[in-house]
Amino acid sequence: MSDEKDLKDELKEGGAAGAASALDPRGEQLHAASGGDDKVLRMGTASIPRLITEFAIPSVVGMLINGSYAIIDSVFLGHAVGEIGLSAMTVANPIMVVFMAVAMLVGNGGNALAALRLGEGRREEAERALGNVVSLSLIMAVVVAFLGWFPASTDWLLNLSSATDEVRPHAAVFIQIICSGFILQCIGLGVNNFIRTCGAPNRALGTMVIGLVSSVAFNYLFVIVLGWGVAGSGLATVLGWGCSCVAVLWYFCVKTDAPLRLRLGALPLRLRMDGTIMAYGFPSFCIQAGMAIVNFVLNFQLVKYGAASPIGADDALATIGVVQRIAQFSIMPLVGISIALQPLLGFNYGARKVDRVRKTLWYGIGAATTISIIMFAMVQLFAAPIAQAFGIKHDGLVDFTAFAIHLQFLMLPFVGFQIVGANYFQATGQPAKSIFLTLTRQILFLLPLLYLMPLWLPAVAPSYDGLDALLFAMPIADFLSIFTTALFVGWEMVRLRRLSCQSAH
Repeated sequence: MSDEKDLKDELKEGGAAGAASALDPRGEQLHAASGGDDKVLRMGTASIPRLITEFAIPSVVGMLINGSYAIIDSVFLGHAVGEIGLSAMTVANPIMVVFMAVAMLVGNGGNALAALRLGEGRREEAERALGNVVSLSLIMAVVVAFLGWFPASTDWLLNLSSATDEVRPHAAVFIQIICSGFILQCIGLGVNNFIRTCGAPNRALGTMVIGLVSSVAFNYLFVIVLGWGVAGSGLATVLGWGCSCVAVLWYFCVKTDAPLRLRLGALPLRLRMDGTIMAYGFPSFCIQAGMAIVNFVLNFQLVKYGAASPIGADDALATIGVVQRIAQFSIMPLVGISIALQPLLGFNYGARKVDRVRKTLWYGIGAATTISIIMFAMVQLFAAPIAQAFGIKHDGLVDFTAFAIHLQFLMLPFVGFQIVGANYFQATGQPAKSIFLTLTRQILFLLPLLYLMPLWLPAVAPSYDGLDALLFAMPIADFLSIFTTALFVGWEMVRLRRLSCQSAH
């Protein structure tokens, strides 16, 4: 209700310009004084489909690139090391997802705040958000590096991820290397989104391409040529992040016409702003952290029920590890759409352009649904070749992996709506709703189903064992979360329509 009252009051006071002036008595409003400013201002005036296309294509490709790091590691290790390399990656994957969650907590939260402040015309506050994100990233990187090299915490993480004795030493080496380079991921991934908010989505994509190409080259050198195995794959990933990090910092520190600059005066932490950054970034954190929690629980269940099946525990980890990689890769373009919409939604919501907010959301949902359908068709048609591409060779394991892929992705055509709908509330400064909707898919529905399905399904359908039953949890959880999101989005559209009518009068 407070958001609605504030929005209503500012609409009555004279629209975007009046609101911006009231919020910014120091006269920091954006104006088209440079090419950089003009790129920001067009988010409130240019054609919405054209803006979404311009922002979404680099964002989607960028997220696919970001998701490709784990895919690349798995492919190289699968062919060079075999199933044990895939199993090590499956064990390490939840920890990697947690790191990505932390990077997105500060990066996406600061970016959402910066987009709102630019829409209000408060450039200096947007730059402070950028500086505080960098400072928070440095602090978190120190903590992560300590945890990665502290034996007790590493052992605890491996136990939590259900590492078997054979897989444990390989996964431990990978985790320690990744922890050491975490700051590079924070800057390369988290701060990268600010480039998109500056109206330069293609440059944001370029920084990711640099990292991916570097990672592929280093993986080939370290894993295939030098035979360094899991350690070489981890080092290649960190160096890829480093190349992206350098490109991102170059934009904000060297490029003179960037709408936002990384200045020393913006680096000191401001507790109130940092609290807002964390609140805005928490939905993105929940997506990744929820995925990590699910992976921890799933790994535990895989070892438990895999050991009781002909597949075996290690092969079950390798198989579902492949499915998880494909699932994360399939979700990345949908997350890319939601990230592309974030500056457009945030800027127009901050500028109180309600009709543009509604249109942006629906165009974004349409784009995400289209991508979802294409991804669904691809994984359903090529499930077995996908399994073989990861180095899974014997027929029984290929068939089980293909069955898992077919089942896990049943609801994929509708997942784009759920992700974009949940992200809308984050982009418009309503983090509580976004957090709840995000938790429905990863935590509130899926986690109970991972425990209940192996107990219930074999009793009802004896042809399925406990390992098979785990695969049914995801599509059921997806359906429930999609339905819940539809209720929230429908109510939000009623609220925005009412505000739009009031502003017209």
